[in-house]
Amino acid sequence: MVSIGDAAPDFTLTATDKSKVTLSDHQGQRVVLAFYPAAFSGVCTAEMCGFRDSMSALNEAGVTVLGVSVDSPFANGAFAKQNGLTFTLLSDVHRTTVSDYGMTFENFVIDGYTVANRAVVIIEADGTVGYVWICESLGQEPNYDEIIAHCAQ
Repeated sequence: MVSIGDAAPDFTLTATDKSKVTLSDHQGQRVVLAFYPAAFSGVCTAEMCGFRDSMSALNEAGVTVLGVSVDSPFANGAFAKQNGLTFTLLSDVHRTTVSDYGMTFENFVIDGYTVANRAVVIIEADGTVGYVWICESLGQEPNYDEIIAHCAQ
């Protein structure tokens, strides 16, 4: 699992429009990685809508928000459209990024099915990890005010 002060593992993942998004392309700015288990599930919808509703403050802080799940770009695209999400959702269908960050959650709903754990990692402008939150249970949402406060520093 990544820790505060670690160099953030780089990745290239597919967005809902099938473009490739690479973390290192955002060097020099803060990036919020919002890991979520499954598009269209109740708490994941609440979480992503929580980020949607916080985007004004996050944009003001100059932060890029990237949602990361193991869902396909098509599922993430439908999820984004249905919920009016204005930030990028990324598909980690091979589970490389969730593994590199230590954010895997095993046996989600189906025995043997691995998803992203619900977690938030903030990558600082210098490419290091500056903030980590990992849920204690999948029913828990992050503290959006705490995330915004960190990003506003």
